[in-house]
Amino acid sequence: MEFDGEHRAYTVAGGGENMWFTNDAFHFVWKKVSGDVTLAADITFPTRGGDPHRKACLLIRQSLDSDSAYADAALHGDGLTSLQYREAKGARTYEIQSGISAPTRLRIEKRGKYVSISIARAGEELHPAGGSFRLELNEPFYVGLGVCAHNDKAIEKATFTNVELTANTPVATKPKLISTLETVPIASKDRRVVYWTTNLIEAPNWSLDGAALFFNSKGRIYKIAVTNGEPQSIDTAFATRCNNDHGLSPDGKTLVISDHAEERRSIIYTLPITGGTPKRITKFGPSYWHGWSPDGKTLAFCGERNGEFDIYTIPVEGGDETRLTAAAGLDDGPDYSPDGQWIYFNSERSGRMQVWRMHTDGSQQEQVTSDEFNNWFPHPSPDGKWLVFLSYDKDVKGHPENKDVTLRLMPLAGGKIEVLAKLFGGQGTINVPSWSPDSRKLAFVSYQFVP
Repeated sequence: MEFDGEHRAYTVAGGGENMWFTNDAFHFVWKKVSGDVTLAADITFPTRGGDPHRKACLLIRQSLDSDSAYADAALHGDGLTSLQYREAKGARTYEIQSGISAPTRLRIEKRGKYVSISIARAGEELHPAGGSFRLELNEPFYVGLGVCAHNDKAIEKATFTNVELTANTPVATKPKLISTLETVPIASKDRRVVYWTTNLIEAPNWSLDGAALFFNSKGRIYKIAVTNGEPQSIDTAFATRCNNDHGLSPDGKTLVISDHAEERRSIIYTLPITGGTPKRITKFGPSYWHGWSPDGKTLAFCGERNGEFDIYTIPVEGGDETRLTAAAGLDDGPDYSPDGQWIYFNSERSGRMQVWRMHTDGSQQEQVTSDEFNNWFPHPSPDGKWLVFLSYDKDVKGHPENKDVTLRLMPLAGGKIEVLAKLFGGQGTINVPSWSPDSRKLAFVSYQFVP
């Protein structure tokens, strides 16, 4: 390591086979710290070539053990930039990939239990890359610079200029909310940022061709390409107070929304996916859409009638609604299995919010999960193999926003429940079906507060 005090520059040389999965082979220049911290630097590779997966990183690490818990802001040789993390000692490394390639400056921040990164291209100010990870560290821990060659027969160098290590102190101004639209493959569990904004966005749905995502923000519905880009507003005419209960028909041609502009309470409407004047479906409100039958003929929703929230169905053309649940307490979040035989939903009838299911006529209501969490919004995958749901801690009532939550994955054929992602979220994260059509990925929204 060479240090240039005039430019606050460190040139670090490192070898190492890899810095990924369970491998931690890199050169680490560190300092022990406590509390909330921020580390920022301009990063360059002085030489061209080398392995495209070589990495220059800003690290926050529990210990110097080779399998320590950690998080880093990693710039790869090919420009890929990501927040990498290992939740606990001995676990594997995952990442949240940024939608921006080859930034010139990176920053990693630890605030409370969450770690996030910010990036800037040439001429830009640092801004959030989107996404954050819950990482609980004991004090003191290590902060520093790391270089990995991704080739144990080579030595690579990276230069970290204008290095700034500062303590994060409480600020007097109200923090900004960052909403991040993300996707996560269920095989790798490595998250990718599609879009981030300082506006509140919620509840993504996937288009039938897998090329776009739909979400709500400020009462409107937006469409965005999965490969980034800018969101485009969909014309919903008078329906300008859409909430986070919306989705697409099985043939991908019709959009269903829940909007409360007409009656100041949520009513369900349908309209063409390209936009148009909404057609009213439910006579009564509040009604919150959640599921569309695979044959395209029926909508399932949560409705409040006479002070009780229950599961109802209604023909997609409108008409009389059918009540399916009558247990004391809240029943919510109905979604159909792809074979059309079951409706999965969440219910607090057993004392804690858990996942249940029933036949589509309301018969054979049976409990699916029974654990120490409050489980909400179950969504079966299109191939019928998986069930994803949102889990709150046992002490959390309802489905509020801005909480520590976990996306969990259950094999419907039986087996262990897996953690898909840990995040700051809740209301708006996955209220509605958000599986990709091929059942390989899930879309969701995470949140963070930044000064």
